[in-house]
Parts: sequence; C-alpha cells; structure tokens
Amino acid sequence: MNPFKLIKNGIVDENPTLVQCIGLCPTLAVSTSATNGIGMGIAATAVLIGSNMAVSAIRRFVPDEIRIPIFIVVIAGFVTVVQLLISGFAPALDQALGIFIPLIVVNCIILARSEAFAFKNGLVASALDGVGMGLGFTLALTSLGAVRELLGNGTVFDIKVTPDGFQPALLVILAPGGFIALGTFMALFRRYQSWVAERRGLSVPEAADEGCGACGAAAFCKATGGDGGSVGDSIGPVTGGSAG
Repeated sequence: MNPFKLIKNGIVDENPTLVQCIGLCPTLAVSTSATNGIGMGIAATAVLIGSNMAVSAIRRFVPDEIRIPIFIVVIAGFVTVVQLLISGFAPALDQALGIFIPLIVVNCIILARSEAFAFKNGLVASALDGVGMGLGFTLALTSLGAVRELLGNGTVFDIKVTPDGFQPALLVILAPGGFIALGTFMALFRRYQSWVAERRGLSVPEAADEGCGACGAAAFCKATGGDGGSVGDSIGPVTGGSAG
C-alpha cells in the first residue's frame, strides 16, 4: 500500500472524528483547550501505533473467538505505559485529562482500527494506519480545542491573543458549546471534501442513508456480533460501556 495514502486516509478521507464520528466522548470532554486536545491526541496516537503493530504481529496466533479480549489486553498495556509517562513527565496534563487517559483502553477508534485494519494487514501498513488515524484525531481535537479556548477564554495554548475588552463566550467551553462547535467543524469539513471532489471532477460525497452501514466501524460492529448498533453497544459487556 502507498504509505502517503494510508496516512492521508486517517487525516482526511476517514478522519475518525469528523468523518467516522467515533471517539466523540473524549473529543467533547477534553477539547476545552488546545493544550488538552494535543495532549490527548498524542497519547491516543502512541497507543494506536503500538497496539496496531502488536495486533498485526500476533494476528496469525489469535483465535477469532477471543480476539476482542486479547485486543483489550494489548491496548491496556500500551495505555498503562502512556499514562505512566504522562503522569511522570506532564503531571499538569495528566490531571487535566483525568479519567480519559485510562479510558483510551475502550476508545472506539483504537478498537476499531485493531479489528478493521491491524488484524488483517502487515506490520508496516498497520503502523502507518495508526499514524494517520492518530494524526487525524490529534488535528481534530487540537483545532476544536483551539477554537473553543479562543472563543470561551480568549486564549490559545494558554496565551492571551484577544484584545482588552474581549468578552468570552463561556458557553463555548461548556458541554452545549462542545456539541455546537463539533457540529460546525463536521459541516465545514464535509464542505471541504465536496469542494475538493468538485475540483478534481470526482463525485461529490452524498449524505449517508444506510444507517450504521455507512459508518467506518461497521465491519467492526458486525465482527463483534453487533446488530447495526454502535461499536460501544456491540462490545458493551467487554468495555463496560461505550467510550465514545
């Protein structure tokens, strides 16, 4: 596979946040600032790359019947390492992200890529897929966090960038503002995809009307015995609930 295409796929074509709409719980919860966004994104990217490579390396020895619990154990190992590193070298970030670092274990993005890609592809391709998906997740989180922080606090990366007299819109950094900002980002990103398709003479992507069948994680849902519901629903007993 083309390495550039694999990375671009995660950033643009199948961006986990703006296109596949998975991993939204941590996206909404930690994107109150650009610093939190990039911290969470880097942590998830490290876990994505490591778990994808590990799953790809052991895929020929993993029985289909117990692959999901094995994926969870592999992912949990990498999450533990990342959490210890963050708590040791960036305690302020560790405190800001809180429970959402250990919850990376059941993040839909990590599980979906392990099942949908790493379990079916080689080591290098799986690592590149992790890089692409991680970068896409990081860019979405950081961009969303920067906009929410700017409008809601007048700063970006904790640096004041607004003039004196600027009145912050506190709603933006609260939960309702998170939904509004995320929906706006998704709409703008879809418009960008349509614009690129038109310039290249390609068919403009249509709004999905196949329900969950149009989701990038649909194969993962089916593989785990789902009935067309969310990834979190299909593996609820394993994950202890949806992690977004």
